[in-house]
Amino acid sequence: MNESTQNVRIFDTPEVQQFLRVIAGMDNTEGSDRAKAILHRILSDLFKTIDDFDITPDEYWRAIAVLNALGAGTQFGLLSPGLGFDHYLDMRMDAADEAAQRAGGTPRTIEGPLYVAGAPEVHGVGRMDDDPDPDGETMWLTGQVRDIQGAPLAGAQVEVWHANSKGGYSFFDPTQSDYNLRRTIITDAEGRYAVRSTIPSGYGVPPGCATDQVLKALGRHGERPAHIHYFVSAAGYQHLTTQINLAGDPYTYDDFAYATREELVVDGRRIEDVAEIGQRGLDGPFTEVVFDVELTAVDDPSLQTRHARPRAKESNEAASQQAGSAKV
Repeated sequence: MNESTQNVRIFDTPEVQQFLRVIAGMDNTEGSDRAKAILHRILSDLFKTIDDFDITPDEYWRAIAVLNALGAGTQFGLLSPGLGFDHYLDMRMDAADEAAQRAGGTPRTIEGPLYVAGAPEVHGVGRMDDDPDPDGETMWLTGQVRDIQGAPLAGAQVEVWHANSKGGYSFFDPTQSDYNLRRTIITDAEGRYAVRSTIPSGYGVPPGCATDQVLKALGRHGERPAHIHYFVSAAGYQHLTTQINLAGDPYTYDDFAYATREELVVDGRRIEDVAEIGQRGLDGPFTEVVFDVELTAVDDPSLQTRHARPRAKESNEAASQQAGSAKV
């Protein structure tokens, strides 16, 4: 405990309360009223935390160093799910769906920070495994997109991305080619999709990184189970952001990102039958993973598209468009 400030409590004094209003810009008419109100609330909570826990200058500046490291490593998007923010946003959206009686459909779960726009498009059946992966096992990922009454949705867009057998994602892993294990699949007349890929591995946050430091301070690990990400959309239906966890992974029910939902844990079926292997055009055993999706009909166009957030490829494309516009 900091002896020099022990038992000092100044948060509720008029001077501090006025100071908070000035910092948040509440003494002027410029800027955004909403931004001011939000920042005032956040700063008030943090100032009170400093008071309540008698946080020392040394502790404060160590925290600033961690924040600087998070920013330098672009890791806020990695720490966000680890601190439960992504799952909490999902909980709020689930509650909003329930309140609006938008019942049914495949459950949502977090997007994560590793989506990249512009993946190659395939229709019905295709391949995702552009790169050889001698340590990986072949996976056939299949399923059907339906409405909640069970009718197939032809022409639905199924965007899929996942890690390779070493836990790395293309675009972020320089050893992989562009868009390896990333595809946009358009469902066939029966709402079905089928892609050949590679069983992904789980992975952990980089050891010793800023995110790892925060988690270690909480007595927690930074491991994720093997999983596969999905965006699924169709005109007139609520956009779905979800991911499936592969059953049997040691972290399936101990995911540091809190993305596991019981309905989204999927068993892979290992195929060793020679005839079936031949029908798939393979020369050895493979694992079939089946994930069917149900979408809920909605009228609101804003619910039919994914929410806006900075994403890797989209951010680059937006920056290029802005730069091009500036030259015109």
